[in-house]
Amino acid sequence: MHFDCGSCNGCDIEVLACLTPLYDVERFGIINVGNPKHADVLLVTGTVNHRNKKVLKNIYDQMPEPKAVIAIGACGNTGGVFRDAYNVVGGVDQVIPVDVYVPGCPAKPEAIIDGVVAGLGKFAQKVEEAE
Repeated sequence: MHFDCGSCNGCDIEVLACLTPLYDVERFGIINVGNPKHADVLLVTGTVNHRNKKVLKNIYDQMPEPKAVIAIGACGNTGGVFRDAYNVVGGVDQVIPVDVYVPGCPAKPEAIIDGVVAGLGKFAQKVEEAE
């Protein structure tokens, strides 16, 4: 599942590129879902602010355990260029735990795919630990 906290849409466009036939993330078994109750991994783009932090936390809480979170891009990782703005909380890890950080502004599709594969690895590790 992908949630945009309020970005410039640069990273969002790159996430969409990952879903095209050029990158074909479905070959890794990755399918984008629209319902957090069906999601194992959450991709978050954009800067977390005081208005959307509750929505982000709500989405995270609706996901079944175990789960993994991937922060994408400079804004998702640290708050980006907006990190010192009055309404900005910061990166995703200020609100929910993050398993994988994908750098870039915007993050390249190859980096996003690598991050998702790493996130799936973290998810698999959590599944093993839960058993």
